Amino acid sequence: MPVFEYEGKTVAGASVKGQLKANSREDLERVLRQNRILVTSIKKKAAQIDIRFGTGIEKIEVSRFTRQFATMIGAGLPMVQCLDILGSQTENKELAKIIHQVREGVQGGATLSDSLARHPKIFDELYTNMVQAGEVGGALDAILVRLAIYREKADQLIRKVKGAMVYPAVIVVVATMVTVGMLTFIVPVFAKMFGGLNAELPAPTRIILQISNFLQANFVYLIIGLMGSIGGILWWKKTPQGALMYDRIMLHLPVLGNLVRKSSVARFTRTLGTLLASGVSIIEALEITAKTSGNKVIGNAINKAVVAIAEGDTITGPLKESGVFPPMVTQMISVGEKTGGLDDMLNKIADFYDEEVDEAVTALTSVIEPIIIVVMGVIIGAILIAMYLPMFDIIGKI
Repeated sequence: MPVFEYEGKTVAGASVKGQLKANSREDLERVLRQNRILVTSIKKKAAQIDIRFGTGIEKIEVSRFTRQFATMIGAGLPMVQCLDILGSQTENKELAKIIHQVREGVQGGATLSDSLARHPKIFDELYTNMVQAGEVGGALDAILVRLAIYREKADQLIRKVKGAMVYPAVIVVVATMVTVGMLTFIVPVFAKMFGGLNAELPAPTRIILQISNFLQANFVYLIIGLMGSIGGILWWKKTPQGALMYDRIMLHLPVLGNLVRKSSVARFTRTLGTLLASGVSIIEALEITAKTSGNKVIGNAINKAVVAIAEGDTITGPLKESGVFPPMVTQMISVGEKTGGLDDMLNKIADFYDEEVDEAVTALTSVIEPIIIVVMGVIIGAILIAMYLPMFDIIGKI
């Protein structure tokens, strides 16, 4: 079905433009007239080839769309018109295409949540369930605002954690490349020079030369082995047992585990609190939170809480048993359950742990950076000293 670009005016005189699929210009004009839009221009859009890896849509773009959509709905604009404007103004072509498809679904009689649910890679279960709760409760504008705030804070949390890992990762990669370069290109130059001395080399020098020779002789096999190991780890991580073990290991790592734990608690409490405040039932909210927790250990604890609630118990017990949540968190959740203000309590915990993540990021970078620098200095220093030891012996004999 071809895509047409159109321009027109509403009954109020506001200019609108957008894109729609239609069998012909006449069909498109009829649809626009039904929506009380006076058409001024229609032209067929040229076909384009767009090759993308993944969705081609960043999380921050979805957050921006949610914020703009909430503002327009709150201003009283019709939903179809809001989606039409947002689809036309979005710079990301893939996201614009999806927004237009959502608008077509709404225009065809489907609910907004159903139309969004057709694109699960962009609008996850949490997103669509909150929208559905807003539609049922007649508070879609308020729910969209809450959803926009949630996504913005969640995106900010992810950026903090990723940002904390970028600098150490770059240092490790550069340090590894420098070490390999020295062993592959610089050490062999010294080896040729030592070959003409006809003297016994010091033990550290012999060790470095053996490492260099092994690296040169097996470089291709080592690269293949490294790539195979990375591929195997990624495959193992995708299995249920592997994902659970990986997440458990991450939670217990020194220094880094503290950051992972605090960010996981912040994400869990923020997600569950936002869902409960939006009117989603406790069991459904917990099930969605378990799927979007990002950590299998926490997900399993939440699933146990679902079973506990179904049996008439509270969610505090399973969370305590998991060993992931600090006592302060489970105590505050218990108080929230007893007082009937669980959603407010969860959001307060999330705000507190957002600040804790900031402190954990600072602590992580302040600890890891000097450790990496010291380790790198020791490795490079050891190589240089091992190469110069024979020269010191020669000078001493002279």
